[in-house]
Amino acid sequence: GDKTRDEESASDLCIYHKYEVERIVRVAARLAQRRKGNLCSVDKANVLETSRFWRDITVSTLNAEFPDLNVEHMLVDAAAMHLINRPADFDVIVTENMFGDILTDEASMLAGSLGMLPSASLGESSRGLYEPIHGSAPDIAGKGIANPCGMIASIAMLLRHSLDLNEEAELIEKAISQVIANGARTADIATTADTILSTTEMTDAIIAQLQ
Repeated sequence: GDKTRDEESASDLCIYHKYEVERIVRVAARLAQRRKGNLCSVDKANVLETSRFWRDITVSTLNAEFPDLNVEHMLVDAAAMHLINRPADFDVIVTENMFGDILTDEASMLAGSLGMLPSASLGESSRGLYEPIHGSAPDIAGKGIANPCGMIASIAMLLRHSLDLNEEAELIEKAISQVIANGARTADIATTADTILSTTEMTDAIIAQLQ
């Protein structure tokens, strides 16, 4: 929204539109239906009017269109706490951009590193934009130390969400998990006792697990 700033004050205008909230909630609900049927909506409805609007629209949309889902509404500060002390209780979380940006970085530490996480920007169609959550990481480009797991897992998400190739996506995800379980480590997830693999070596290990 609009931004203003002078020497004494600054402001950011945040506007929610009903159709935007409905669109995002529907995408999240359809994802939840294909997974475990659990959806957590995160807001700050005890303080922000935009969050109260978000919650009202979320409740009405889910009740009308997705009554089969197990839905929980949670304040963002509580969600940040529960992501740490009971992460297995969460599956699909739907929230606005700023809260989601903070919570995804927090959740990345459960996996050990941002380098482990894939991401997808999904719309209402089958098209999407897939990339590791950390972005391009230009500061380490060409050094052979980047963790490729997030990028490879992003390919799995593409197969699942855009191409409807669930079996192939699961094979990739299981290969990554097995390689990690076998002790393969890039520098970002290694301890001092681990043998550190390069980007290419970790990629080759995952490919070998797939074969």
